[in-house]
Amino acid sequence: MSHHGHDHVPTAHADRRWLLAALTLIVAFMIGEVVAGVSAHSLALFADAGHMLTDAAAIGLAVWAARVARLPPRGAFTYGFARVEVLAGQINGATLIVLALWFTVEAVRRLVSPGTVHGGAVATVAVVGAVVSGVATLLVSRANRESLNVRGVFAHLLTDLWAFGATAIAGLIIAFTGWGRADAVASLIVAVVMTVTGARLVLEANRFFMDPAPPGLSPRRLGAELAAQPGVAELHDLHVWEIGGGETALSAHLLVSATYDCHELTARLRDLLVAEHGIGHVTLQADHADPLGAGHDAAHCEDSHGQVHRGQGLERPPHEVRGSRP
Repeated sequence: MSHHGHDHVPTAHADRRWLLAALTLIVAFMIGEVVAGVSAHSLALFADAGHMLTDAAAIGLAVWAARVARLPPRGAFTYGFARVEVLAGQINGATLIVLALWFTVEAVRRLVSPGTVHGGAVATVAVVGAVVSGVATLLVSRANRESLNVRGVFAHLLTDLWAFGATAIAGLIIAFTGWGRADAVASLIVAVVMTVTGARLVLEANRFFMDPAPPGLSPRRLGAELAAQPGVAELHDLHVWEIGGGETALSAHLLVSATYDCHELTARLRDLLVAEHGIGHVTLQADHADPLGAGHDAAHCEDSHGQVHRGQGLERPPHEVRGSRP
């Protein structure tokens, strides 16, 4: 029996458990970091706390999106709500960029007029923050990273490790040399990391709206692989795209050699797509090829979208090979 793979988010409950654990840890530390930033007069700590805030927001959105994505299709939303996570990814990325802009402006101001920063407190909090981010990263790594939101959260936490490293170095420099501008320099480094991460999230989210094939999957090679199966005379109108939540969909028009059964062949192709490519959401329109070479529904086939893949199987009768469309 072929598998149709309509359960788009099979591990959502487990994901929420790991994400909520990471969220609790991050929120608790973020509150402590804000208090430490106020007492130490450190912009770098505020920048880190702002980054942690976006981490918390990213995790919260990921949990919410995973819940919404499980809702069944209804009304005009025939594919369900899996792409809510794409919208959440856009929000996360845009928030990072806005915060990075604010921190950049404030860091430049402090480069010009540095204040008094307690370097020891900054370094201590940064080291603790690195440990907290490391634990949170391990928790999130156990969730399903096929989800754009989970990947976004994971990227946020990895950049935190770099940010805390820069802040810890700045704190040590201030503590041993008294150079207060190190705090502003660390803030600029954090802002750059936030900008890069935010831009990547926004670009990846925007990519979904163009309905491309998943990264690493070539529609040309996939079409040639399917067309090479015994019984396939031709395959066209091949579309492969990501629905969301790690689910990939495929549709195609399949012309079947006259000596083969349409139902048996389409079931075999579905099994192949699941086993070899993890594509379970498959729609195949199967028609028998015209033995005279004109093709079934010739008007439609002449106006097919994308590449045309002709079968190469040796089991097809010779007259079908000769009758293929030029």
